[in-house]
This record gives sequence, structure tokens and C-alpha cells, in this order.
Amino acid sequence: MHAWPASEVPALPGQGRDLRIHDTATGGPVTLDPGPVARIYVCGITPYDATHMGHAATYNAFDLVQRVWLDTKRQVHYVQNVTDVDDPLLERAVRDGVDWSALAEQETALFREDMTALRMLPPRHYIGAVEAIPGIVPLVERLRDANAAYELEGDVYFSVDTDPHFGQVSHLDAAAMRLLSAERGGDPDRPGKKNPLDPMLWMAARAGEPSWDGGSLGPGRPGWHIECVAIALDHLGMGFDVQGGGSDLAFPHHEMGASHAQVLTGEFPMAKAYVHAGMVGLDGEKMSKSKGNLVFVSALRREGVDPAAIRLSLLAHHYRADWEWTDQVLRDAVARLERWRAAVSRPDGPPAGELVEEIREALADDLDSPAALAAVDRWAARQQESGGTDIGAPGVVSRAVDALMGVAL
Repeated sequence: MHAWPASEVPALPGQGRDLRIHDTATGGPVTLDPGPVARIYVCGITPYDATHMGHAATYNAFDLVQRVWLDTKRQVHYVQNVTDVDDPLLERAVRDGVDWSALAEQETALFREDMTALRMLPPRHYIGAVEAIPGIVPLVERLRDANAAYELEGDVYFSVDTDPHFGQVSHLDAAAMRLLSAERGGDPDRPGKKNPLDPMLWMAARAGEPSWDGGSLGPGRPGWHIECVAIALDHLGMGFDVQGGGSDLAFPHHEMGASHAQVLTGEFPMAKAYVHAGMVGLDGEKMSKSKGNLVFVSALRREGVDPAAIRLSLLAHHYRADWEWTDQVLRDAVARLERWRAAVSRPDGPPAGELVEEIREALADDLDSPAALAAVDRWAARQQESGGTDIGAPGVVSRAVDALMGVAL
């Protein structure tokens, strides 16, 4: 599977700072020191509908992570998956009377278009669950052969009790885990499981559903969590720098994935930091496909909204915050974009060196994009009020905003 094209990242004078970011597993900030190559895995979409603002906010957060690292002169090895076979996708295909694989291909293509328009840097490896199946099957067989997995009516489940570190990503109690498992794709009430929280590794073939050769597992398809584990281990290895996604993935997805990887390798932890973006709401509820309360990036683009304004609307909120999408959020972003573009349209202006460092400082401090926007606002206000004599300063500001925040002025 191919990703989307990369927009150019302008070179800036000087060098950025190491990223200090909130780690869900420890409950506090950690300063990451990845070495010359930073490694990040971000969980991708299940492509049964278009990219909504909640998706965009999540991928914006991890695009900022990449940009901060690139500004430190590191290379970034970024991997993202596509869950191109899963129950919601199959259910939507049946509802709409379309082929499930055609639906997945169509929505993945639209996602690529949205990411390109928003100037999100693409992953080095963009991997679909279907194409990862040949690498998933041996991992499930290894877990089964190590007595870390068991069969139940043809399905294969992972035994969470075999990982001594289980629970150290989300730090939830058993009752909360069971509730969220039921809400987020698990089956805690299925009779015969050793532990209600045990997640499925391999689903035996069901009538009318796609299936693949599972070797000794029999025909079927992979569970959700093992998909990401197989892709991450194959392309990044254990102990990579950041495991990212929305806050609704901390449990069960990232918790279960960490346990799969840790039992498979005998190493801990799977990732040095578990980083989670907040939820975007609409009309008082989390924006989600199941609720249907969605604002689509593609719909805004069709209405003529500048993608740079969409991106500024995301940057106006701290990535870990839960926030509400409103028309006013977009209006504010459009107005900010107009002010900034007017400010950089002149040949000279107030000195820009201090501003570049302010943006770097803000983003290195747990991706504080609202503080970075406020710094640019102050520079633009000085430009409007009294201008300046620094020839080329507007160009430096324009390049910094693009390189560090992905906004083209």
C-alpha cells in the first residue's frame, strides 16, 4: 500500500530542541532522546468512511512530533497502518451493498487526499492489515505454542495473564477495562474465555466474510491488536520511541498490543512513550462514525475552505485536550490565516529569529501549539502596528510556520 506525497519541509537556521511529551504509561512528561533515527508508530484508520476532524486532530498531533524531530536534524522512521479488514468495514459494506475491499480502497484514497491537502508528512511505511497477514500468522502461532494463547471454538485468544506488565499502559482497574473492552470491539462476556479481557488474535472463518490462509490456525482473519504489533515489530522493532493514536486507543488497543509484543519478545516496554491525542466533539458528544456526528475534511474542502485554515483550527487546541468543533472555531482560523498572510506579504518586518525560537520552545514542550500560534500572532500584530526593517523576516516566519506547523503561508 502506498502513502501520500510529502510536502517539502523548509530548512530553518539553527536547530530545534528535544521533545518533552506526556507519556500515558507513566502519567507524566518524558524527554525523548531517540538517537539519529526517531521511530514512531501511529495507528491508522479503519476505512469505512471519510476523514473527520477527530482523525485530522490525531494525525496533526503526530505530524508535529515528526516536525519537531526533523528540526533537531534527526531522521524520522514513521509507520502507520490501515485496518482494511474489520467488522465495522464489513458491516458498512453490507449496509451499502458494496464490495468491502472496494469500499476500503475508496476511503483510503480519500484519506490520502485529505492528508496531502493538510500537509501531513507521510509515513515511510503505510501498511494495510490485509497485506500484513503473512507476518501476523507466525506471531499468533508463536504465542499459541508458548502457551500465551489458546483456542476457543476455532478462534484464537491471547491470555493477558501471561504478561506480567499487562495494565501498565492504561493503569485502569479490571472493572473499567471490562467496560471499555465491551465498548471498543472486545467480547468480555463470551463464555469459555480464560479471562474476560483476553483479546482475539485470530478469528476463524465466518460464512459470508472474507478469510485468509492461517496455516496451522486454519482459515480466518486477524484480530485488531496483533495487526499493529506485527507491522510495528517488522518495521520498527521493540523499544521504539512513540506509540501514538487517539486517547480512545489507550485501552484496549495499545494495552493489548504492548502485551502481545512483550510476551513475543520477552522485552519491555514495546514503546518508550505512549502518546494520546484528545477527542473532538460535536453537539456535546465525541465525534465518531458510530454516532454519525461528523465534520469531514473532504466536505470542508469541497465547500472551498482553505486546508491551511483547517489545520490552524486543529493547532488552536492542545493535542491532549478534548474540544468541541464549532463554526466559530473555523471562522477564527480563517481570520488568523488572513492576518498571517497579510503580515508575511511585506518584504520586511520585525526580526524573526526570536519568534522561530519561541515556536521551537512551545512545540518541544509537549507540542504546545496554542502557545506557538500566540507567538506568531504577536509577531503579526507588531508587523501590522509598526512594521520593521528586517529585510527577509517575513520569509523566515513563513518558512518556520510551514516547517514546524505544516501551514503554508
